[in-house]
Amino acid sequence: MIDLIKYLIDFIIHIDKHLFDIVSNYNTWTYLILFLIIFCETGLVVTPFLPGDSLLFAAGTLAALGLLNISILVLIIIIAAVAGDNSNYFIGRFLGHKVQEYRFINKKYLNKTHQFYEKHGGKTVVIARFMPFVRTFAPFVAGVGTMKYPRFFLFSLGGNILWVNLFCFAGYLFANNSFVKNNFSLVALGIIMVSLIPPIFTVIKQWIESRKDKKTNQ
Repeated sequence: MIDLIKYLIDFIIHIDKHLFDIVSNYNTWTYLILFLIIFCETGLVVTPFLPGDSLLFAAGTLAALGLLNISILVLIIIIAAVAGDNSNYFIGRFLGHKVQEYRFINKKYLNKTHQFYEKHGGKTVVIARFMPFVRTFAPFVAGVGTMKYPRFFLFSLGGNILWVNLFCFAGYLFANNSFVKNNFSLVALGIIMVSLIPPIFTVIKQWIESRKDKKTNQ
């Protein structure tokens, strides 16, 4: 288990080297490998730790070097991300009906979740695409909250198109930048850190608000 964790950390930090090795060893099968990584990172609530933003950026840099086709890359990753979102949504929707059968689940919270996603679900699904960990759970919670599927799919598709194009083409455009070439690990870590700012800020904000509510109710 420890070796697996070490490998995942090394894979994320040196994702450019690992991805280069994958392309060298598997050629066109690389697209399938990328599809599976993005699908699992997006579609399975148990794998939110898989790389997302940094992986797209690294894949974009390899496309700029001619090792991958940027058009095929973008299309396949969009399909993977949308498929993952949909998988997570329907898992959440299925389990949402199941958990209501248990008495220890407070139905009031489920109703609040439903109301929230009816009102703010669209922008939540889009914004979550740019937030590691959150993007894994947002489709699941949307399903639990029974957000209307046509609305969910529309925002999921739009959010994924924006997310994939932004990071893939960022890597594609900056691949020949000397700083990016010589400090790719730092760039990858920077992308991860910047992506983590919104969810950390949200958690801190909610914690402060909960503290205020407790003081008000005392």
